Amino acid sequence: MRDALLTLVALMALTAISASVLAAGQAGGDSSGVRQEFLKRLVAAAIERTRHAVRYDSAYVGIPYPGGDVPADTGVCTDEVIRAYRAVGVDLQKEVHEDMKHNFSAYPQVGRSRATRPDANIDHRRVPILMVFFSRRGEVLKVTNRAQDYAPGDLVTWDLGGDVPHIGIVVDRKSEASGRYLLVHNIGQGPRMEDVLFDWKITGHYRYLGPQP
Repeated sequence: MRDALLTLVALMALTAISASVLAAGQAGGDSSGVRQEFLKRLVAAAIERTRHAVRYDSAYVGIPYPGGDVPADTGVCTDEVIRAYRAVGVDLQKEVHEDMKHNFSAYPQVGRSRATRPDANIDHRRVPILMVFFSRRGEVLKVTNRAQDYAPGDLVTWDLGGDVPHIGIVVDRKSEASGRYLLVHNIGQGPRMEDVLFDWKITGHYRYLGPQP
């Protein structure tokens, strides 16, 4: 009787452990599924941006906060990233501004000589500031010369030369010529989907899934 009871207890403990492992695995699978779904929607939003006519205009513009945007027919490279994220429910203007309010010294002073506080009109529209934000609130990925290391939904920043920064989003369409994933970016001719991954010096590689609880 005692041996049977011990066996029963052992079986119950094993069942509980197995259930815990299974639950953890399912939770991890669900988390992975949520990540992939988010990136899929982000990629679709980025591709949709290529249907818009946008005149390149880097002028400082006062915009509402939160949810503010420059006129829809104008913008720069960062505005295409901002608009793609906003289409999937992430307001980079708000997220960047809130992080800068509490961590202002962590961010570079770009285009301003004596800024003493964040500026919600322009901060999120500057590549160097987005690079710091994605490093702080997202995932920093390796910069390599291997195309296979860059996946749909990844964010890539470049130096166009002369310390002129640029940013784009990797999408799930591939170049027939090179086999590389294309990127959506705006370098002056409006949002385009092109094979430009290695056209300039890569300065950053990130993944950002929005604000985390």
